[in-house]
Amino acid sequence: MKLLIIGAGPGGYETAIEAAKRGLEVTLVSEGPLGGTCLNEGCIPTKAFCASATLADGLARKQDIVPKLQGGIAGLLRKVHIVEGHAGFVDARSVKVGEEVFSADRIIIATGSVSASLPIPGADLCITSKEMLELTEVPKRLCVIGGGVIGLEFASVYRRFGSEVSVLEYCPGILPRFDEDLAKRLKSSLVKQGISIETSAQVLSVEKTADGLRVKYVKKDAECYAEADTVLMAVGRKANTVSLGLEAAGVEAGRRGITVDGNMRTNVPGIYAIGDVTGGIMLAHYASFQGRRALNDICGEKDGIRFDICPAAVFTTPEVATVGLTEEDCKARGIAFTPHKAFYRANGKALAMDESEGYCKVLTDDGDRILGCHIMGAHASDLVHEAAVLMNLGATLTQARDIIHAHPTLSEVLQAAFNA
Repeated sequence: MKLLIIGAGPGGYETAIEAAKRGLEVTLVSEGPLGGTCLNEGCIPTKAFCASATLADGLARKQDIVPKLQGGIAGLLRKVHIVEGHAGFVDARSVKVGEEVFSADRIIIATGSVSASLPIPGADLCITSKEMLELTEVPKRLCVIGGGVIGLEFASVYRRFGSEVSVLEYCPGILPRFDEDLAKRLKSSLVKQGISIETSAQVLSVEKTADGLRVKYVKKDAECYAEADTVLMAVGRKANTVSLGLEAAGVEAGRRGITVDGNMRTNVPGIYAIGDVTGGIMLAHYASFQGRRALNDICGEKDGIRFDICPAAVFTTPEVATVGLTEEDCKARGIAFTPHKAFYRANGKALAMDESEGYCKVLTDDGDRILGCHIMGAHASDLVHEAAVLMNLGATLTQARDIIHAHPTLSEVLQAAFNA
């Protein structure tokens, strides 16, 4: 069977590698560098910056890590035919790349997403996360439009680099889709670090001034201004369907992205879509597992992937991580729940690490099942996976309490929450 995959981000290239292992004849079309946004402009470069004390260190680490990972991906794709260029559908079984046409029995669209922007005067004066990773000097004043994951990670990083940072968020709180309690605690921590955060702030325009840039916004019916040298537009991402020629293939797409069912099938038999281009959860690991689901459907195999249990992390200082339902989700769905909380300040390892700021909250239903877990603190992005495993296995709080945790470790924060 011939499989053609459009897009070489995590969803695309990991699916290509696995498909080749299963004996499919795979062609992977890559318009940009292997690894897509995650490796080249997102997840990996930003984490290199998060781990660096200065901008120079961050740039050096980025320039060292990204090529190494690209080389590793290329090695894993040695059994895959890689075609460089932009792909556009000719019909439901063929795409054109340059002057060459490629046909396949099955096609997976994995073209990812692009940065979104507010339709405001002066939007062209702002830069995106891609340009933020290419800065060679630390801006004295950085204004971030958007208090979501991308905006807060850069705000946290550049505050540590020495920038005066202000964040403007339209919603009543930062991290709108996260647990409100978690988001409030993170906001308080970031403000203590010197980051100015204005919520319920509607940005109206960006303009040049003699001293740099001025961001105009409205808060409580009052006009306000934020002065900056650099303005980051971080208001989310949108599905990348530009020039794909979906109409030629008959593939339906909605306002958010390409429409798919639970097996990642589009409305056209034989064509699948995975990752950000579907407009759902825009996370690299989510795209990878969507690719696995699509490939399993193509190969006539079943899996037990739980797409409703997908961990997410924000690499601010401190980190936050979440999996499953929030308190707000439970209330909206009429689910009775009980919160179980524990704090880093009571954990020996956290105190020894001088990382006493943080907490963990586990939610359970009236049947003792774990519904969700929300953590703020050192290594939250690692710790949350214990809860994710338990949730995938349908474990109860009673069962979780019986699991021995090593001492002294940060994982005991979870154990303390289980016993709270």
